[in-house]
Amino acid sequence: MAGEELRTDSGAILYDADALSVVSGEWLQPDFWHIRGAVIGQLGGRGQALVVETSVGPAVLRRYLRGGQARRFSVDRYFFTGYANSRGFCEWRILDRLHRDGLPVPRPIMASCERIGWTYRAGLLTRLIPGARNLLELAPDLGETDIDQLVDVLRRFLAAGLKHPDLNATNVLRDSQDQWFLIDLDRARLKSAPSRPGHMVNRLKRSLTKAGFADQAEAIVNRFPAGRGTR
Repeated sequence: MAGEELRTDSGAILYDADALSVVSGEWLQPDFWHIRGAVIGQLGGRGQALVVETSVGPAVLRRYLRGGQARRFSVDRYFFTGYANSRGFCEWRILDRLHRDGLPVPRPIMASCERIGWTYRAGLLTRLIPGARNLLELAPDLGETDIDQLVDVLRRFLAAGLKHPDLNATNVLRDSQDQWFLIDLDRARLKSAPSRPGHMVNRLKRSLTKAGFADQAEAIVNRFPAGRGTR
């Protein structure tokens, strides 16, 4: 995958040059797809990510929206400190790196950083994971083999140095081929050394337990004995 940056009148776009021969910032705007009748679904989460039919196949468009107290001041603007530091660009590069290393994440297509004075808005377009269901949906029917496979995948991400700040049950997907994926790597980081499992695994445990799946949560955490209480 070749990531290239294109400067536009309104900001910059980072895109997969192997996939796209023509690049348009309109691809990062929900209205572009709505007008063309190319929205084929919606996914959960703040702002409802759109599933759109593109010329390179089905994709997921997500606009970055603020949460918590910050939404009182702005729904979708962030302070601009450089294109490389923008949320879409950061997530695109992490996804690109993990995908090139053979780890199961959505393949990034395009990210935008749209300048508005000292602030910016951002969007991200990734390839759709076919037939995906999240861990919360799957939890009632999880068997020992399913959990073993999930834990193996989580260990691979930890070995790659990933620190996922919000590894909840809706950010863990399994596709139609029973392959586990991690999504929503906004604010994630990649370290040069393996990550400890504590924060990520305990965050996943809390998410499952809160939803009423304490037994499944314990089954996952118990496969990470060294992760309890670690950073």
